[in-house]
Amino acid sequence: MISEKEYRKRRTRLGRKLKPFSVAVLFSATPKTRSNDTEYPYRQDSNFYYMSGFKEDNSALVFVKGAKNFHTFLFVAKKDKTQELWHGKRLGKAKAKEHFMVDDVFEFDEFNAKFKEFVTDKHHVYYDFKLDYSKVKVLKRYTKDILSYENLATYIERMRLIKSKNEIKLIKKALSITKKAHHKAMKISAKLQYEYQLQANIEYIFKKNGAYSDAYTSIVACGNSANTLHYINNDKKLVQGELILIDAGCEYDYYASDITRTIPVSGEYTKAQEEVYEMVLTVQKKIISMIQPNILRSSLQKKSEELLCQGMIDLGILQGECKVLLKEKAHKKYYPHGIGHWMGLDVHDECPYKKLNGKEIPLHPGMVMTIEPGIYLDEEDDNIPKKYRGIGIRIEDDILVTKNGHENLSCKIVKEIQDITRKSNSNR
Repeated sequence: MISEKEYRKRRTRLGRKLKPFSVAVLFSATPKTRSNDTEYPYRQDSNFYYMSGFKEDNSALVFVKGAKNFHTFLFVAKKDKTQELWHGKRLGKAKAKEHFMVDDVFEFDEFNAKFKEFVTDKHHVYYDFKLDYSKVKVLKRYTKDILSYENLATYIERMRLIKSKNEIKLIKKALSITKKAHHKAMKISAKLQYEYQLQANIEYIFKKNGAYSDAYTSIVACGNSANTLHYINNDKKLVQGELILIDAGCEYDYYASDITRTIPVSGEYTKAQEEVYEMVLTVQKKIISMIQPNILRSSLQKKSEELLCQGMIDLGILQGECKVLLKEKAHKKYYPHGIGHWMGLDVHDECPYKKLNGKEIPLHPGMVMTIEPGIYLDEEDDNIPKKYRGIGIRIEDDILVTKNGHENLSCKIVKEIQDITRKSNSNR
């Protein structure tokens, strides 16, 4: 769990980056309507949560900076017995003052009046440029004489690149639950009939172990469905002799995990499946071994493309010289995505890949990124050997960059063929 002292340190770091005579505003997420008068389960805006640790809607965090010093103010929803009867208890102003290490707490109803007061004699306003227009309109109503508007999200998202020890603990906890879910899937796939039954078992493990939400919509793709990258219907039959690509990870206390394993329905890989799987796994291991401080993500991408292209030549999926095929981007037909992405509060963490000057940000201790090479061989592709058609394989792990190299945070989730088959056959 992240302590209030850690949140205060984050606010201090951000406050020091703000220009003199400025005001910075972060709003909570707005509840999302699912249908008519029902809503999706509420999830706090990641940047707001990163700076405050507050999970309620109708709230805001404001930084007010003078020539040098700054103050922070939290706005929370007021206590209302009628609203709490329907929607649950609110922390309220009094308890918020006790808990949060800010300079003062106000009720959200006071925001407009207070903001008008805060921006008096200020020159700069910071807010998230993706903010809903209705809120932007409120901010600009009182800031007509402001010299500049700046995107507050860019400052926070750069801070989020480097995970603290407590953040890494939460990611590890999420992964420990995700491990149980994937291992369960390996054990029971042969006994089930449909993808959605496997999905239900995976997400049951998440919730049973305290991860109340998925980090993203689970992908459970059997056979040729794995060749649709964002396949989430999960409504096809589980066919003996086919593979299942499972891309599923839980979110624990707002921190994500992101894992993909490709397993056989029956518990045993065919020779053709094994050939493709081992090729992808070899590439993934090589890319993970390259991770260390100062390495560029683009270098990992380039190497993964070279290795996968050569692997496809060796298997007869591609014909020709590797350099020529890479130049022609022939390999992209079967490996169309990136090698990985930042992960943290969001499964695809909204952290930058480039510096303000446009140069790529190198890896640095504390960064967490996924490594996920894949090969997608559609069943209708007549250009590849028949034995490989309909095979889709991705293998994904979550990697922490360390001072001396890296740590595979998900290394306990088995991925070697012999380990997967052993898991699959352990209950039979």
